[in-house]
Amino acid sequence: MSNRLRVLLADDQFLVRAGIVSLLGLDPGIDVVAEASDGEQALKLVASHRPDVLLLDLRMPRLDGIGVLTRLREDQDPTPVLVLTTFDDDEQVVAAMRAGARGYLLKDVTLEELTAALRQVAAGQRYIQPAITATLVAHFADPEPAEPPAYIPRLTDRELDVLRLLAAGWPNRDIAESLHLAEGTVKNHVSAIMDKLGVRDRTKAVLRALELGLLSRS
Repeated sequence: MSNRLRVLLADDQFLVRAGIVSLLGLDPGIDVVAEASDGEQALKLVASHRPDVLLLDLRMPRLDGIGVLTRLREDQDPTPVLVLTTFDDDEQVVAAMRAGARGYLLKDVTLEELTAALRQVAAGQRYIQPAITATLVAHFADPEPAEPPAYIPRLTDRELDVLRLLAAGWPNRDIAESLHLAEGTVKNHVSAIMDKLGVRDRTKAVLRALELGLLSRS
């Protein structure tokens, strides 16, 4: 039985699709099982091929990426979606994540980052490019008034410092240098943050913190 990752690619530009297929072909663990040139075709191919991940552009004819995400969310077991697009404006990023995207990348990413993102999304995790995470933070910096959540975990000042740098996409080593801490200490803080927020990875920690308004607090 093959362990190769089965990817469905949806993009309206032929040359872009050809380039992505060619690049992904360099990874022996990934198969592009089908290609779609519009949103309606993407939905049909998802239903017939049941890929591990849908690699989806947002601007497409007939049905755009947000529409595809919205329709897929109606499935009992929706295919995980990784958005790969040229658009990094706040509204597109937030709309895609709210519509159910598991990850969001810009088309200037490296092949290494793209393949890592595909595997992470297929494994049920989220993957957001650091620059996009910063966009989400900026969008939620001044949230609309809303009913407060029933419970907001208490993070220490140092944990909040670490969380803010996590949200900016910094790796542990750079966080340690910035805060004058040992890298092992930073790892402990990251683990404590994820435990308190009830999540299992760094991206979910940032998204959960945004939902709770933790990153907008002084």
